Amino acid sequence: MEIATSQIMKNIDRYCIDVLGIPGIVLMENASLTVMKNIQSNNKNFVIVCSSGNNGGDGFAVARHLFNRGNYVKVFSLGFEKNMSADTLVNFNIIKNMGVEIIKVNNNEDLKTLRESIIHCDMTIDSIFGTGLCREVKGIYSLAIKIMNNNSNYILSVDVPSGFECNSGKVMGICIRSNKTVTFGLYKKGFITYGADAFTGEIVIEKIGIPKKAVDKFHKNEYIMDIDFIQKLIKKRNKYSHKGDYGRTLILAGSLGFTGAAYIATQAAVRSGAGLVTLGCDTSIQTILSEKLVEAMTASTNDEKKLDSLITKSDCIAIGPGLGNNQTTLDLLEKVLLNSNCPVVIDSDGLNVLDGNLEMLKNKKHRIVLTPHIGEMARISGFSIDEINENKIDIAKEFAIKHNVVLLLKGFNTIITDGKALYINPTGSSAMASGGMGDCLTGIIASFISQGYDAFTAACVGAYIHGYCGDKLSQKMFCINANHIIEALPFIIKEIQNL
Repeated sequence: MEIATSQIMKNIDRYCIDVLGIPGIVLMENASLTVMKNIQSNNKNFVIVCSSGNNGGDGFAVARHLFNRGNYVKVFSLGFEKNMSADTLVNFNIIKNMGVEIIKVNNNEDLKTLRESIIHCDMTIDSIFGTGLCREVKGIYSLAIKIMNNNSNYILSVDVPSGFECNSGKVMGICIRSNKTVTFGLYKKGFITYGADAFTGEIVIEKIGIPKKAVDKFHKNEYIMDIDFIQKLIKKRNKYSHKGDYGRTLILAGSLGFTGAAYIATQAAVRSGAGLVTLGCDTSIQTILSEKLVEAMTASTNDEKKLDSLITKSDCIAIGPGLGNNQTTLDLLEKVLLNSNCPVVIDSDGLNVLDGNLEMLKNKKHRIVLTPHIGEMARISGFSIDEINENKIDIAKEFAIKHNVVLLLKGFNTIITDGKALYINPTGSSAMASGGMGDCLTGIIASFISQGYDAFTAACVGAYIHGYCGDKLSQKMFCINANHIIEALPFIIKEIQNL
């Protein structure tokens, strides 16, 4: 699913209308029909709040379809007919001629009528502002939105919640708090902002007849991943293949008190299909982890000759989980970057030691994947957590381009980007909020790289599967830990492959 800004949507609409010759009112009609698809037939009484722009025109068209279906419909119109776009005015006049009740909201008495009507209806349909909103909502519009939020049984927003800035997800003074948002054509950039779901509710993307040619002309290579996309990326195994065909994975992880991180990352690599997995760790914890790991090998990072051999012979190296934020970790990371002949996944303390040492990334011979959470990203990038949350896409892309890395920025709507393409992972939930989840993801990504996936693809597939495991398990479990994910991995990968 493509991601779009308000300007991209404006360009697409203009191209469809002016160049391809698709009448705007046809797109408006298609939009209203997709909204109807998302309204259950058991809802009988509706209040639709519209304005003079094209978003209001969508609402007037929905009112017509509901009225024709035999529902009770009351329309409240904010703004003046003289300010309506041509297509909006057509739909306004149609419902007026049909006898749909229309109340023009101009004063406090009209607002009281709006409130009473909303209290007694099954659903409020928000069709005030669309993707073009760029100013703070004030006056009678603000009062109407407040009434809708405080008195509605259920709110469905058309395209975006009114008061929601399409690009940033910011609230423009006040915003509708929707139960469902039916958005058209492309996923809106602001929807991925932390906290946006409190205003959008469930998001449904509907096609309204925009040709692929128009989307491709203006879209900027930013996507939301879905299961069909991931299924196509997962490789089928040849029946004649052997463990050597699925790569050698080296995990450099763990320290006293943090053996769990090393175990989780290593076991995740094993369970997601790597052919041969070796954990490199300090001698002080090697015995402990050798007893826990059955399918993976262990090696001491204190044995320089052995370590050098593993680094040069691996197909992917993951470094960081539980190593400690210290000089030893920094030295180990530098050795890996200087001597490895394969992609490197850097997580946890591997990221922490990069703080102030980003020039080390210039020494790489192959692709690097960085997997920071927001706090780690703030430390290595210099941006504050708030700045990152407010502008994740642009900050992530700029960082990836500047340092020539694949960046996987973890959190709500995880971002994966190499600076040129960007993918958002929609899977995962708060049920997974526990220690070790990041270590688990690191092992999965390293495993897929070892199996022959390029670093960017491995990061996308790994993030999606990791979150999808959590989503599936959370249907029956209140909370999920990394071991639950590890146990489920081979079953979930096969399930996705066989869909």
